[in-house]
Amino acid sequence: MGSGPPSGLPGPAMRRSASSGATAHDSPYTLRRDRLSPSGRIRTIVGTPERLLDELVRQQKSELTLICNDAAMPGKGVGKLFDAALVSTLTASHIGLNPKAQQQMMANKIAVDLVPQGTLVERIRAGGCGLGGVLTPTGIGTIVEEGKRRIELDGRSFLLETALRSDFALIHAFLADYLGNLSYALTSRNFNPVMAMAADTVIGTAEHIVPVGVIAPDHVMTPAPLVDYLVANG
Repeated sequence: MGSGPPSGLPGPAMRRSASSGATAHDSPYTLRRDRLSPSGRIRTIVGTPERLLDELVRQQKSELTLICNDAAMPGKGVGKLFDAALVSTLTASHIGLNPKAQQQMMANKIAVDLVPQGTLVERIRAGGCGLGGVLTPTGIGTIVEEGKRRIELDGRSFLLETALRSDFALIHAFLADYLGNLSYALTSRNFNPVMAMAADTVIGTAEHIVPVGVIAPDHVMTPAPLVDYLVANG
């Protein structure tokens, strides 16, 4: 899909062959303009894949729809996308640390859907598992309930929260092997694995890319078949 890495970006990406499972050098930035700007969307960004975010800013991919835990801070993580005014819609659990995202929301430049954090991750998990949604009591009797279906089950009230899926997931791992198996460090495992399950195309960055077998099977949190593109983070 891509003819080569954009100028000034070090290191190749590795792309798995759909037929053989082998890796091949290719551009990590095969998100064509006709797919991403202005009508195409990146919906899922988590785990701070800084190189991919920097490339989105460099290419000025606009009208982005994001699903992520938060809006980060100016100059950091997805905060760079708000700095460059590239976001049109955000689904997140909070934006409290990013005054630019707040300003854009209050100026009606972006649409923001704030979702309780546990509900957010379960909606993404549902999307990855092929479910239509989840039932949760969180938000009953609050503004979170507005416009949603309430369901009574076994004497309890629940809100039906619909599943979330994305066109692209941009994720970040600590370790990856040559096939694309991923292992995460610390809290980056909170959202990355479920994000990788709920996207049509998964692009990952990794701090270290190692030979197959270095990552123990029980330490693999995102298996290679889910990963379409892998970018060395160095």
